[in-house]
Amino acid sequence: MKISAFKLIDKNAIQLTLKNGGAVIMPLARVERIVDDEVVEVEKDAEVKKLIEEGIFPRRKWHYETLRGPLFSSKFDKLIVAAAKKFDVDAALISAVIKAESDFNPREVSNKGARGLMQLMPATAARFGVRNSFDPAANIDGGVRYLRWLLETFEGNADLAVAAYNAGEGNVWKYNGIPPFRETINYINRIAKHVTVTIGGGAGGTQATAAASAGSATGLATARN
Repeated sequence: MKISAFKLIDKNAIQLTLKNGGAVIMPLARVERIVDDEVVEVEKDAEVKKLIEEGIFPRRKWHYETLRGPLFSSKFDKLIVAAAKKFDVDAALISAVIKAESDFNPREVSNKGARGLMQLMPATAARFGVRNSFDPAANIDGGVRYLRWLLETFEGNADLAVAAYNAGEGNVWKYNGIPPFRETINYINRIAKHVTVTIGGGAGGTQATAAASAGSATGLATARN
């Protein structure tokens, strides 16, 4: 649904102001994500156009490799490696997602209601069997399980998997590729910046640099039935 604003009522409920008027209050557990849908004018931005058309991540399978550990030293390294092995996902990619999502704060709560290290919305947490998103082990386990599902769904394409982690797989399918949302493009850039440096510095494409837009109120809310 299209919304113009949102506000957490408490830890279990959120108020969504609809773009066409009115507002609804619904359980936070039904909201899978809220994403800023400000659309970049792709044809006017050559770097963003290149990112959307060609991608930015190196073309690799993003499986777990013993010699590729977490990118950032943290007290969660063992949990990251354990989940990387369990779900066969590149540990460097996992740590880059955590860095972008919460900066390794296990108690992080976004203004949209996402929680924990990998910023799981309650609906996503429930979908992947996470009962306590503030438990680092459970949060990482659920987030990596979701990331593995996205990588399988998009046939190992990290650009699409990371875009879907931010904007939802529905938007990736809708646009048949990376959604042209400024928030999502910035998100992909932040993660790819870290990951590509560790494997030869951007061998998979040219890094686009779309500037973040502050104060945008429009957005999309995705809810579970």
